Amino acid sequence: MNRKKLQKLTDTLTKNCKHFNKFEVKCLINLFYNLVGDVTERQGVVIGLDRNAFRNILHVTFGMTDDMIMDRVFRGFDKDNDGCVNVSEWIVGLSLFLRGTLEEKMKYCFEVFDLNGDGFISKEEMFHMLKNSLLKQPSEEDPDEGIKDLVEITLKKMDHDHDGKLSFSDYEQAVREETLLLEAFGPCLPDPKSQMEFEARVFKDPNEFNDM
Repeated sequence: MNRKKLQKLTDTLTKNCKHFNKFEVKCLINLFYNLVGDVTERQGVVIGLDRNAFRNILHVTFGMTDDMIMDRVFRGFDKDNDGCVNVSEWIVGLSLFLRGTLEEKMKYCFEVFDLNGDGFISKEEMFHMLKNSLLKQPSEEDPDEGIKDLVEITLKKMDHDHDGKLSFSDYEQAVREETLLLEAFGPCLPDPKSQMEFEARVFKDPNEFNDM
């Protein structure tokens, strides 16, 4: 990408991105093109990170291991659903992912957890996510029973209107009362240590960031 184009892209994305300054946006654009590799820009060809490349970043850089959650995070970044994260989706997504307000993070996490996109987190969705993130060691008892109990406990704590599922309003109220419930159904945001390490490396010299 030539300097003029890069400058224009940086300016546009800095305007659209309230949590990064111009220098940080430029660093993230450089990192994006380092990760994508030397792809020649051609008319009609989208340059971006596909699902596997993006999941690799989530795993290696942010320590995520849950396939279902990583897939949902990818969908959260890929706003136009074209199967890859382009440069503006990368910057806007990272803005929320790394530095979003509680309000932004609540909306994002709720969308990640609402697996079928119907505006509610159902018992079945809770069961799938908790089973996915908790089932790590074999045990004598039927693990499904323990997870069903956990779903009931979670509903009792978070389902304020008692309709057997979580609306955004239920979820928001519960998280405002107890912030730890933000990622109740699986880790979909970076932990503070990963976030600090990522920012320290990328916003210093993005060319050093090549060991992914």
